[in-house]
Amino acid sequence: MKKFFRSFAAIGLLAGLLIAPTSGASTAHELANPSVLTATKASTAVAKLVVKGRAPKTGYDRELFSDGWGKIGSCDARNFILARDLKNITWRSGETCIVESGVLNDPYTGKTINFLRGRSTSIKVQIDHVVAVSDAWQKGAQKWSYAKRFNFYNDPLNLLAVDGPTNGSKGDGDTATWLPPNKGYRCAYVARQVAVKLKYGVWVTSAEKNAMSSVLAKCPSTSLPTK
Repeated sequence: MKKFFRSFAAIGLLAGLLIAPTSGASTAHELANPSVLTATKASTAVAKLVVKGRAPKTGYDRELFSDGWGKIGSCDARNFILARDLKNITWRSGETCIVESGVLNDPYTGKTINFLRGRSTSIKVQIDHVVAVSDAWQKGAQKWSYAKRFNFYNDPLNLLAVDGPTNGSKGDGDTATWLPPNKGYRCAYVARQVAVKLKYGVWVTSAEKNAMSSVLAKCPSTSLPTK
């Protein structure tokens, strides 16, 4: 079963974009521009980000992006990311997608977290939008089609399994206002934010761009992630 999921996961990740909902569907070029994600160094890619002021949060609602998790193949995005990021996974009996338990080496804190699905335990591991949904709304997503917002919300490039309470402390912070407590992960974290913002055309504030440059100056060889 694990071999099956790995094969399915590889197909989903290589696809780069999720299948957009048919309502309000747009061209692939409008949905995102994955061609900007090459072996470019993150420290130099920052210069490609458009700088603008933060727009008002007026009208923001997460359901304008996705009504719950979308599908990647036949599985929901949450379980897809749990299967990608956790180790020693067990699956719910009789299921091919639902992760029952596993071990997370949390990138945000450096802690090892034992995940067990359950009403009071699942919250220990949450799926973070590396570029927060509200942050994207205030930096361009208000004018996107629903299909593009859906893909942004469910794109594995923008999703990480992380420590729940730490994810809660992040809120809708950008690089200028929040970084992972684990300093050893900050370069990878900021590089992923740069990659997502370039892919979807999310702009940055001047303070955010300066903060990104400051972090990435300490790790100039870090490349942009592509999945």
